[in-house]
Amino acid sequence: MFIQTEQTPNPATIKFLPGRDIAPQGGVHFAGASEASASPLAQRLFSLQGVAAVFLGSDFVSITKSDDTDWVMLKPMIMAAVLEHLSTGQPVMDEKQGSASGHANASEDDDEITVQIKELLDERVRPMVAMDGGDIVFDRFEDGIVFLQMRGACAGCPSSTATLKMGIENMLRHFIPEVQEVRPVEMY
Repeated sequence: MFIQTEQTPNPATIKFLPGRDIAPQGGVHFAGASEASASPLAQRLFSLQGVAAVFLGSDFVSITKSDDTDWVMLKPMIMAAVLEHLSTGQPVMDEKQGSASGHANASEDDDEITVQIKELLDERVRPMVAMDGGDIVFDRFEDGIVFLQMRGACAGCPSSTATLKMGIENMLRHFIPEVQEVRPVEMY
């Protein structure tokens, strides 16, 4: 197995591509080791000093480093940990816990506008930000404002505000006149 890496727009995050499925049901974000109980791979990665966040994408792993850590030291350790974990056949996610997919599947409680927002995000936005090692997940729509969660490389990215305002907000406003603004929300 060969693991490729890609830089992301977020200098604190690198995208690792092991050439196989990681979380095909949808991205899962872990903002710290205490949240990683559902993923043996994420637990292993958090055991490395300097790993601040882990995002498991469909076919990639995005790692966000802490500010006091240098990629020169951390990157080879991450590659070795991912390679060992996957090549020994250990699970990425604990089957008993399932996965917390970020897909914005419409529910029967959603109004027509919310359904349209979720469809646009899933079809047009999420594939684009996944290429940069991140994810954007619908949180809610109220009073003309769409609230979105930034995950993976998107969380803390210097260009995330521009992505939200210039990209996502403009697109949603174009297709759905009821949308007035897009705002980020903090993940819990």
